[in-house]
Amino acid sequence: MKNIQLLLTILIGFLIVSCGETKKQTTVETDENRVAILSDEQMEDIVKRSYQYVAMYNVNQKLAFAEEGLSTKGYNKGLQNTDLLDHTARFIARPNNDVLYQLAMIDLRKDAAVFEFPAFESKYVSLMTSGYDHYVQIPLSTVEGDFQEPTTILFYTERTEGYNGEDIEGIDEVVEMTGDFISATLRVMPHANEQERYQRIIDQIKAIKGMTLAEYLGNARMEADTVDFPSYGKTDADIFENNLLEVMQFVFNHTTFDPNFELDQKVLAVYKPLGIVPGQEYNPETAVKIDGKKFREVSIKIRDEQIAIMNDPERMPPMLPLIFQPKGTIGLEPMLFPSIVGPIGQPAKEAMYPAISTADGTPMNAMNDYVIQMKADELPPG
Repeated sequence: MKNIQLLLTILIGFLIVSCGETKKQTTVETDENRVAILSDEQMEDIVKRSYQYVAMYNVNQKLAFAEEGLSTKGYNKGLQNTDLLDHTARFIARPNNDVLYQLAMIDLRKDAAVFEFPAFESKYVSLMTSGYDHYVQIPLSTVEGDFQEPTTILFYTERTEGYNGEDIEGIDEVVEMTGDFISATLRVMPHANEQERYQRIIDQIKAIKGMTLAEYLGNARMEADTVDFPSYGKTDADIFENNLLEVMQFVFNHTTFDPNFELDQKVLAVYKPLGIVPGQEYNPETAVKIDGKKFREVSIKIRDEQIAIMNDPERMPPMLPLIFQPKGTIGLEPMLFPSIVGPIGQPAKEAMYPAISTADGTPMNAMNDYVIQMKADELPPG
């Protein structure tokens, strides 16, 4: 009998502590409908710190699941493309039409991913990766002397079950990603005006191989658990209005946050009072609510402010060296700007995105042809 009473006492104490911890998760004041009471300044801060995640969640999910246009139709799948893109391409903002895009959408939860690249005869080849946090890594690039010989590269995260960072024979490069769900985009200049060289580059593209680490080691593929992804939006404003907290909870659960990086810690701090913290499950029945329409309005206001920078020849140039960088290297504004006007892109050492205005001041449109005039001393190097 004493044992039963002791067990009940422990159980009741555990329930009291657990309930207390649950209440502490949401500390923001709410109205009678459980809608968080937030000032305009708080909402603007939340939106600004969320944009990089909302934008890349939309981009990566569309790259993986869009039924129309270029997409891989799922994670752990690839898309091989041997055609130059034009203005009809919608899977990324303002794609180049002088490179061939190769795409892989990768789920790193269960196992690491391995890619085998051949040597390329192209003057320019660049591999770009990013997760939902929109920090850009360039693991391989001809700018750094890569792709001169065959290269095998491995991707993983700190949560990957099938890999713990050990050395593996035959792997040339190991890259730790900050997100479990990532995109890997390879840009290859095809030298289309040199027919024989062009055909050799196409054959080299077709020789790229992607696989899980288990398959690389000659074992059976480790199938990842099914996942219930939150809905993505047609626009970023759709997520801000309809399911921001659900998306951010999902992103938090599949992203590595650096305890020493200010941007990481501040985004965690603004969501903690709303009950969104890494490692939790989102329950719409118990979660605090936000004013979705107001968040949409704020997101559109901030979007328009950032687009104005893109069309400003004085404000845009200082931004160019700061955008599309790895984690830990930039602040909020250089992260916010590219997340709105053009996720996803490359750092300045790989590509430049100059602000070019039209003669009549109207925004440029890829459906039109333009003539860019430069004086002899204004021509770029090379």
